[in-house]
Amino acid sequence: MTFPPGGAARPACAAADEALTAAAFCTGDLAAAERLCAEARALATRAGDREGEAFAVAEEELMRRALAIWQETGDPAGTARGLFGVSLVFQVLLRDWDAGMPYLWQSFGLAEAVEESGDLYGCSEIHRHLGFYYLAEDVRPREAVRRLGYSLALRERLGDSRRIPSALVALGEAEMAAGNPRRAADLLSRAVALAREAKLLPWRIQDAEQNLRQAEAALLGQAPPGQPSAGV
Repeated sequence: MTFPPGGAARPACAAADEALTAAAFCTGDLAAAERLCAEARALATRAGDREGEAFAVAEEELMRRALAIWQETGDPAGTARGLFGVSLVFQVLLRDWDAGMPYLWQSFGLAEAVEESGDLYGCSEIHRHLGFYYLAEDVRPREAVRRLGYSLALRERLGDSRRIPSALVALGEAEMAAGNPRRAADLLSRAVALAREAKLLPWRIQDAEQNLRQAEAALLGQAPPGQPSAGV
């Protein structure tokens, strides 16, 4: 999330959020981020800052607690974040789409409130994971392109270059699934360039490069014999 709530814990939440972003995309060092999250949570608890406490909860076993706190505040954007967090436990950690989708659908229903609150990254994540659902489970590549395209647009509005390459890669994969390798190659070429420029983690750069190679190979396969594809 990129729009910490108001209250006593706001500066601590902002510091924790930045540390998590740096760890996830560039450094891979989660120790400092975990420490800052714990400090923010403790500060919020002491100050009675319920929104700050919910924001700082990041561990799997506490996701349901975060959801309960957000629901207690009556904040639709926060409730969407809580619902999304619970959906991730099932989708990412337990690989159980059936259990996770009721939470994700409810979160998606409140996604507009998340965007209106200023949390563009949080809203981007909701659309992103719904896009993954349309790629992996209820396979509808065109719908995946729609959801992942909107996720990318939100990250571009946010303006944090560290967060854009992974959105380009996801949309490129969806375009490939939809049978559009040229569009995919354009997106993935951008992803590679931006990932290198932002000095992202090596595996993130390699993932973008591998997907670009696959898109270029698909383009070559579409070219008539003896006629190379343009732009490869």
